[in-house]
Amino acid sequence: MKSMRGIIVLALLSISFNSNAQNVKILFDASKAESAGNADWVIDASNYNLGFLNGPAVLGQGTESNAQQYPSPSQTGITGSTPESYWQGGLSYWGIDCVKIGYTVATLPYNGRITYGDVTNVQDLSNYTVFIVCEPNIQFTSNEKMSILTFVQNGGGLFMISDHDVSDRNGDGWDSPHIWNDLMDTNSIRINPFGFTFDYVDISQTTSNIPTLPGDSILHGPFGNVTQVKWSNGTTMTLDPSANSSVKGVIYETGSAFGNNNVMCAYSRFGNGKVAVIGDSSPCDDGSGDLNDQLYDGYISDAAGNHQKLLMNMTIWLAETPLNTDIAEISQDNFNLKIYPNPVTASELNLKYSLISKSLVSIQVFDISGNLKKEFEKGIQEKGDKLLNFDVSTLENGFYLCRIITGKSAICKSFVIQK
Repeated sequence: MKSMRGIIVLALLSISFNSNAQNVKILFDASKAESAGNADWVIDASNYNLGFLNGPAVLGQGTESNAQQYPSPSQTGITGSTPESYWQGGLSYWGIDCVKIGYTVATLPYNGRITYGDVTNVQDLSNYTVFIVCEPNIQFTSNEKMSILTFVQNGGGLFMISDHDVSDRNGDGWDSPHIWNDLMDTNSIRINPFGFTFDYVDISQTTSNIPTLPGDSILHGPFGNVTQVKWSNGTTMTLDPSANSSVKGVIYETGSAFGNNNVMCAYSRFGNGKVAVIGDSSPCDDGSGDLNDQLYDGYISDAAGNHQKLLMNMTIWLAETPLNTDIAEISQDNFNLKIYPNPVTASELNLKYSLISKSLVSIQVFDISGNLKKEFEKGIQEKGDKLLNFDVSTLENGFYLCRIITGKSAICKSFVIQK
């Protein structure tokens, strides 16, 4: 078994080599009619088309967002205080949150190509870390299916978002749960590669039916603890661990057992990559974008702000290496650490930890590249609960790792500064 020190050093090296936030590139898809009907699942759009995008025009339908590759104004102008209104799109809040923690975002426009390993395509999936597809309304081609699955197999992160059954927004006979199931059931690589299928249902409810998983990176990630979600006409999933043993359900319908049925949120691994999935597009909607659409603020206002936590925790999990997602779970001898608020939006961070015995205590804070930014030599402390407050005003926005060492024990936990 590796020593605690060895595990921590390995985790820090993993962050430095693979997970520098500045190298994380997020691609939001807009090539599958994601702005058709009352949807506006883009991070930004400066042009609008009459009628359904990528589908038959309907008189009186109004305008539809035509997202560009790079949002405008430039994301280089985003700071910790930049409002969601900086960009115009139903997913603008999500996109801006990604930029605030150091990620780069882009959009695959309606005429973009989904490829993997095509050097002629400047937006080939091999150039991105995470591919986010929010409620596709056009069926994936055979080549697109192969490209997406190969992207995940080779280490990419895929965020799959569905909507309820009979939610065909562009009138082509396909809706998102059927499109996603078609990708997983009829491809040239593997049947049911991710270990779940979407159910053909339509549910609306607020649920707090969440398993107790204290070390789970989705439920207890850098953006905080997820305690509830609200589905506004969404769907569920059925898990199949025999197809993929890594699949895990983390949010369930009210009253359902924590098993393979009635799952609202799940994730799994496939090859070297990862997949995160939710059954409703409403949590992604920030209520802005196309003024002709009926948009609602599900990202912040619904479920007491839990949707922002859920979506950002999932995005971060998809973007980071497996070792990094496990850092928060490194502990020994019942020693524990709590960091709050997380994300840090002001100048003060609180570290609360417990000692089971009198110990020599050292506290270190590293940035995402493994550089030591703060160090506190607390000396010998008596057992019991401890609280440390320190000023983070001199630290830039982004990911950090806090490590506390007490004699033979150590624990590490990640946090985000988003001022």
